[in-house]
Amino acid sequence: MNSPLLTSIDTLATWRRGLDLGVERFSMLLSDHGLLDGEDKALAQALRQRLAADRLVVAFVAEFSRGKSELINALFFADSGRRVMPATPGRTTMCPVELGWDAQQPPSLALLPIDTRIGGQPVAVLREQPELWQQVPLQVTDADAMAAALERVTHTQRVPVAHARALGFWNDEHPEDNPPCDSDDMVEVPAWRHALVNLPHPLLRRGLVVVDTPGLNAIGAEPELTLSLLPSAHATVFVLAADTGVTKADLTVWRDHLGDRAFERFVVLNKIDTLTDPLRSADEVEALLQRQCQSVCQTLDVPRERVFPLSARDALAGRVRSDGELLARSRLPVLEDALLQQLLPQRSRVIGRMVEDGARSLHQGAVRRLAERQRQVGEQLYELKSLSGKSLARLQLMTGRLDAEAAEFERCAPRLAALRMVLSRESHAVLDSLSSEQVRDAVLRMRSDSESSLLRLGAARAFALLGERLRGLIFEADRRLAELESMLATTQGQLNGEFGLTLGMPPRPVAADFIDELKRIEHGYARHVSITQVWRLAQPGFIEQFSRLLLSKLRVIFEGAAHEIEGWLRSVGSQMDEQLREHRKALQQRREAHGRIRDAESGLERSIADLEAQDARMARLAESIDAEFDRVRRRAAMAPSADTGASPRLQLVTPAEPAVARGAA
Repeated sequence: MNSPLLTSIDTLATWRRGLDLGVERFSMLLSDHGLLDGEDKALAQALRQRLAADRLVVAFVAEFSRGKSELINALFFADSGRRVMPATPGRTTMCPVELGWDAQQPPSLALLPIDTRIGGQPVAVLREQPELWQQVPLQVTDADAMAAALERVTHTQRVPVAHARALGFWNDEHPEDNPPCDSDDMVEVPAWRHALVNLPHPLLRRGLVVVDTPGLNAIGAEPELTLSLLPSAHATVFVLAADTGVTKADLTVWRDHLGDRAFERFVVLNKIDTLTDPLRSADEVEALLQRQCQSVCQTLDVPRERVFPLSARDALAGRVRSDGELLARSRLPVLEDALLQQLLPQRSRVIGRMVEDGARSLHQGAVRRLAERQRQVGEQLYELKSLSGKSLARLQLMTGRLDAEAAEFERCAPRLAALRMVLSRESHAVLDSLSSEQVRDAVLRMRSDSESSLLRLGAARAFALLGERLRGLIFEADRRLAELESMLATTQGQLNGEFGLTLGMPPRPVAADFIDELKRIEHGYARHVSITQVWRLAQPGFIEQFSRLLLSKLRVIFEGAAHEIEGWLRSVGSQMDEQLREHRKALQQRREAHGRIRDAESGLERSIADLEAQDARMARLAESIDAEFDRVRRRAAMAPSADTGASPRLQLVTPAEPAVARGAA
């Protein structure tokens, strides 16, 4: 029994593929007619890579024994006819588990041993070292064998207290949170640090990534989970138990990790079937459930429409057995509808804006290049038509003027070369503010200031100062870029007036976008250095690991900013080279046309006819470019909504329109 959520995720994937085909078709049209430079080709390729790699990440967060894994099974994997994620009483998921699909790898379960914690390297780094992971093949055609393989994520091991302390599972200052110690001074710890499930499930193949987390409030919870993995999720589902409501442990997880996140949050009150009481009527049970929901709203400070009472166990059974009555009684469809209404439309709008902005940039560059070619053809037509019926002497005079014009134009080359040197020099100054070295030095300074303060109480102040320094680096780069833009615009205006060029300034990257990303990271990470986290800050190695994870996130922002600025600078420089090359080509074509006229009496009329035909082809090409861009733009704007379903308008692109003949330019 398929769910509307599965159908809508499938529709989102189909829409993405349609966008990808539209971008491919549009870029091929421009490339076939020589209207893409190197930067635009890279942009088109980047757009397609982003569409292909786009992922919808949904994280499930709960303390142990809340039915989280069962909820994942009911939401996404009921079509397999059995449980995919282990879901039994007691502790099941002992380490963070990511379920996704990478077509470059075989179906497998990759397990990172818990001892890799001792080295201090974050999981993000260890992902690039496959030799450290234990690989378990998954037999996707054998559900029982696959379930047995996935049971490994529940494995634990017993280690001495000293080893547990080194792994971060034992804290002498907080003995009440330590795991039980047996008579041999051995304690139980997870066998694995992280698990990656590569599974060719239809939804995972379409870009869904499911993150199943262990309890976040336990001593030894993986710091990277709360510092990196959860902040990157597009939505989190916080699972509680209906019979207990919000416990102290639940409240700590919410306040420390989810309370003021910017992402979409959904609170699930699971196991409502446990409230059934033969001594209570159905109305009394319902009233009890509603009081529990209201208590959750008040405790967590969330609106009532974000709290979803349900039974994951009944939902899974209803889906597997195709029992619509049991599924409706489980109330899972209400949560699915909320995910549809609030999560998928937001994600598709982000993708649509990205594609529309990229396609617009490609369109503007192509229109500019084509307009320059049309202008040059128009000038040639004007010259040749003015020669009609004139003497050979007149033709020779025009040829001499053309040679003089070509010689005059060659004076432009040194000017452009000098401008390119200035552009290169200033580019280094702009990009220096965004270098990885600058970011690393700022983070190291924060770490040093934090560790040198009493009980790490200065960590919050050091983190705030880090934010100020990083914003200063971005503002400095933006200031230098604005000055460079002003200088280039003035020089381009002079060159355009003197040599008939059509140089223009592409829109420069907006610093506010990078500042907003920086603020989101500051907001998400500030909680980990607040006064309430003194006990965690005092743990050996926490500040070091916090700094490493923070640095990896900051590098993404600064490298992204540097990449956009480099692209803008290359676009400005390549435009100069391109127009110089096109002008030389046009002058050469005019010389050849004059030569053909001298060689034959009919050459003039034939050259005029050829140019008129070329002009007509370019006019048709311009119409085709506008039409293809409009199709991509409209397709990007047709983002799937919550009630789109399998709309016919989201079908894949078919090559219905005739291709524009090659050789138009």
